[in-house]
Amino acid sequence: MSTMYTPGEVVEKTGFSLDTLRYYEKIGLLESVGRTSGGRRQYRDDDVGWLEMLRCLRDTGMPIARMLEFTELTRDEATIADRIALLEEHDRDVQERIDTLLRQREHIRNKIAYYRSELRR
Repeated sequence: MSTMYTPGEVVEKTGFSLDTLRYYEKIGLLESVGRTSGGRRQYRDDDVGWLEMLRCLRDTGMPIARMLEFTELTRDEATIADRIALLEEHDRDVQERIDTLLRQREHIRNKIAYYRSELRR
């Protein structure tokens, strides 16, 4: 049996705001969120797991349009190869950004070393 979570609990677990949860539901990134008899949203373990995946994609720079594309692919069992391709492309993009950051970091460290040598003079 799946654990049920209140919106507040999901906010704590995922780091998304309530507004973001509602937005993701509205645009289709999150579907079939259950409701209590009083109409309040009620999230399942699967919802939290999916939100964690969305958090990963968002935090690694995937645009919402691409996240929507991935979401649509996950709704069709025949699209596994397409999902892999999309994630591999995103992985390459992430690696490029990491490589760029590492080069920029090296530049910063060289500048720090230069200023430290100036201080020693």
